[in-house]
Amino acid sequence: MSSMISRNLRHLRVFLAVADEASVTGAAERFKVSQPAVTQMLGKLEAQAGGALFSRTSRGFVLSERGTVLAARLRRAFAQLDAALGAISPRLPGLATSGQLQGLIAVHDTGSFTLAARSLGRAQPTVHRAVSQLEQEVGAQLFERTAHGLSPSRACSALVPRARLALSELDQADMELGDFDGTETGRIVIGTLPLSRTVLLPRALAAFRQARPKTLISVLDGTHEVLLAALRRGDVDIMLGALRSETPAPDVVQEPLFQDRFAVVARPGHPLAGKGPLQTSQLRCFPWVVPGPGTQLRRQFEGLFRGEGLLPPDSLIEAGFILLIRDYLDLSDALAFTSGRQAAPELDRRHLVQLPLAKKLPLREIGMTLRSGWLPTRGQRLMLDCMRGAAKGLPDV
Repeated sequence: MSSMISRNLRHLRVFLAVADEASVTGAAERFKVSQPAVTQMLGKLEAQAGGALFSRTSRGFVLSERGTVLAARLRRAFAQLDAALGAISPRLPGLATSGQLQGLIAVHDTGSFTLAARSLGRAQPTVHRAVSQLEQEVGAQLFERTAHGLSPSRACSALVPRARLALSELDQADMELGDFDGTETGRIVIGTLPLSRTVLLPRALAAFRQARPKTLISVLDGTHEVLLAALRRGDVDIMLGALRSETPAPDVVQEPLFQDRFAVVARPGHPLAGKGPLQTSQLRCFPWVVPGPGTQLRRQFEGLFRGEGLLPPDSLIEAGFILLIRDYLDLSDALAFTSGRQAAPELDRRHLVQLPLAKKLPLREIGMTLRSGWLPTRGQRLMLDCMRGAAKGLPDV
């Protein structure tokens, strides 16, 4: 994403100083630079932001509405960043640059200066120099060379998540500043687990696109563990899918949207179709298509048998893609354990049938997982509202 505002952290700090002091003079004295230098910096920042950031009044420099939005985002960014930088070295908050932080994050993720440079589109010596400068300020190595690449130090591992979230706040600042001029900047990243991709998300995206025709939306698929990690580090804005019975991490919150019931499905004409409520023991002798290990669906599948004192079936194919399940079941007497809502379109078209069980399968909550304290932009708030609206339009189970 191209940036609207400068990623020069020193300039952004000077901007906040002008806001705090209501004065160019006060900011210049705090940062030991000339008043013309501060004035020139403000002019460049206002050009990037698309309009005036201050009103010049008899009371001094007062933040405009545009400036208030930017200042709020910057304070959130520096609150994340400075706590982590200051814990490493008291001088570091005033010295670290965004280029150094981006280099640090890329090396942390790739374990290699060469791969980090490639991911950033920079020369390898540039990335190496950025990280080396940080290490000189810290007075210690941030990475250790191992047989498997560069291994981050404890200080580096503590800094990288905060740096990511700080840079994410700057991206959100760009999005909010673009809203002032009707410009749809930035992107919204949604991490999805299987059910939400087919049941809820298409409806939410259609509603969102009517209001925001140009905002870039990225939909990422993944496991709960992978998407949760991406959400916590700021790479994903909204995580959509089955919720956990307990909040999965201390820095996230869960919001239920709708309920889903597990289902056992088979092809039409299956030997068990039309046999009335089935006992769990009748299901064991058939092959199965089941979700992958560690998923909520898989645990419920195994619990269905263990709750009756039975071992789960041992002829398993692990898959969650409903079209693959449908076509495979059509060729066999296998059964599938899946989401009732996800299977609903195939059941309605009579491509699959649901087998009634004597034991009623439980409900599960489907919803959104968000970072605690996350402040969504106007566009992100609209997406959240579209998710909620789409959920309200779903029939009861």
